[in-house]
Amino acid sequence: MHQLIAQVRDAIPFGLPAAQACTGECDGCTVKLLEYLDGELAGWEARLAVGERPSLEDLQRLEQTSRKVYRVMAANGLVPDEG
Repeated sequence: MHQLIAQVRDAIPFGLPAAQACTGECDGCTVKLLEYLDGELAGWEARLAVGERPSLEDLQRLEQTSRKVYRVMAANGLVPDEG
């Protein structure tokens, strides 16, 4: 889970200024998606810090959520398209 969180934080630009993330025309609200995903990651970081162990289902769910957010950001031209 630590590795997945690090990969997500590396791939997705959480520090984008709101003006850049919200261009007016978009496929999904990037700002809200970034806030949601950051909250999910922070939640897992806190849970891991107290010794909770994620299940394979937890890993898969976080990976799927991260991929969906990345695809929306790619559609909005904010990250490279996965292809």
